[in-house]
Amino acid sequence: MNKDLYSKYWDDLNKGRVLPEYPRPQFARDSYLNLNGYWDYRISKKADIPESYDGRILVPFPLESLLSEATRSLQPDEYLIYHRLFTVSENFLRDRVYLHFGAVDQDATVYLNGKKLGKHRGGYWPFSFDVSKILKEENELVVVVQDPTDKSHHAFGKQSSNPKMIWYTPVSGIWQTVWLESVPENHLLSLETDPDFASGTVKFRFETQGPCEGELRVFDEDKLLVFKKIAGPELTIRIPDFSPWSPENPHLYDVEVRIGEDVVKSYFAFRKISIGDGPYGKCLFLNDEPYFLNGVLDQGFFSDGLYTPASDQAYVDDILAMKALGFNTLRKHIKIEPLRFYYHCDRLGMIVWQDMVNGGRYSFWKMTALPTFGLQRLSDVKNLGSFGRDTEDSRETFREEMRKTVELLRNVPSVCFWTIFNEGWGQFHSLENYEILKKMDPTRIIDSASGWFDQGAPDLASKHIYFKKLRFQKEERPLVLSEFGGYSCHIKEHSVSDKEFGYKKFPSLEKYEQAFIDLYEEQVIPSLKKGLAAAIYTQLSDVETETNGILTYDRKVCKLNPERVRKVNEKLRF
Repeated sequence: MNKDLYSKYWDDLNKGRVLPEYPRPQFARDSYLNLNGYWDYRISKKADIPESYDGRILVPFPLESLLSEATRSLQPDEYLIYHRLFTVSENFLRDRVYLHFGAVDQDATVYLNGKKLGKHRGGYWPFSFDVSKILKEENELVVVVQDPTDKSHHAFGKQSSNPKMIWYTPVSGIWQTVWLESVPENHLLSLETDPDFASGTVKFRFETQGPCEGELRVFDEDKLLVFKKIAGPELTIRIPDFSPWSPENPHLYDVEVRIGEDVVKSYFAFRKISIGDGPYGKCLFLNDEPYFLNGVLDQGFFSDGLYTPASDQAYVDDILAMKALGFNTLRKHIKIEPLRFYYHCDRLGMIVWQDMVNGGRYSFWKMTALPTFGLQRLSDVKNLGSFGRDTEDSRETFREEMRKTVELLRNVPSVCFWTIFNEGWGQFHSLENYEILKKMDPTRIIDSASGWFDQGAPDLASKHIYFKKLRFQKEERPLVLSEFGGYSCHIKEHSVSDKEFGYKKFPSLEKYEQAFIDLYEEQVIPSLKKGLAAAIYTQLSDVETETNGILTYDRKVCKLNPERVRKVNEKLRF
């Protein structure tokens, strides 16, 4: 056991240059001033800006994390107050300056040079302020945060005020990059890309501050493919003989948009995810070919930074480690990552199955214990209401956060799936919510009720099976095993606790690996011919006392032999 368990990336953390990479790879500019690093902080019962502070905190690592160097908890009736002085050079300033926050959990009020900029609620989504008229050469920035965690009807994911088993340490405050961006008066506010696989066309939608006039260039590596004048909010181009995107060939096309003097760089890909008749029944298709999704559950927690890894390389290494084992999909479980995670999935070739972030009340007996042993047919219109989103305000909050998630990740090629509800938690009117989400985004597959309490939504029959052998009945919909496995091998020196939680425990790496291979060869692979279309193993890494990861929590040990497991996974193909 190692309570202060630092990850393999901690030794390389440069505290004077924390997570310096540009945060929005699909909307990138050269103008960029990173505000990560040491800030002052104070925990107070009042939201008033204090005259003194408790100490320093390393932003953007959450308050509770080791990497923050504060490593304290925040109670629902307390405020976490950040303070930072910074200077801006004259050559950085153009006509407009925006202050950006990648994410702050959960309620943030922002002040610059004594002026209140505004408030933002929701711990997983970016927000910005135009600070052009307030910014000076010497500046004072204050952020006041309150985080009720699981006492809120807003999304909070796997965070818990009582962490144990499948519930983890809360995350409070700034947990993604804070930065400034300077732009001309006439500039691009947003860019939406909509590639159409059937026609080989891409529709671009531009939102601008000022006239929507400029130029668009599309490149295949360094080769210029398309040059077009922009003369309005929409433009459609065609790419003949395009290369489709897949995990085996993650082909991206680079984009440069010029609006006046503003230059934004982006990318897109051609890929199509759909449902069709496969060799053994309904299955999933990638780019009009039957494709088996073979993946792992990814919670997105790190031993020292919790929600935030010490290095951008941590995302890369997680993706490459799973690819080396032969997996092609990550189910991003009840968390939204910084945009750089999705960028790495796009460029390295990893399908993302993205969960909406749950909130609402949770009942262990009704939503975990009884369904695990067979009680899975409750109605989410009648029976689940008192345990899920049980007020209209809470339900509207969920739908608004679902909309924000789709808007944030709409352009990401690797995101091919949405999960609305997981194992009944927060579940209400899933058929109605399926229709709402399908209208927002008709291009992706929707798992409306993952695990149980299936109400018959059209896209998938989604099963979670632990403790029992894999047995399925034929379905009219593609049959997906969206969670299974959860085998545990507890390596004490790479764990934060002596406690061990998993769905089946093994005393050695040798026995763990053999059981994993037996599970796939004896149960998963034979299920292909029974109609299985996807399998998501639990899980990518250990998280706190949950020790059923393929990687240890500190990412220093892979519990499986990549070469041996890859040979097994190669059999999971149509």
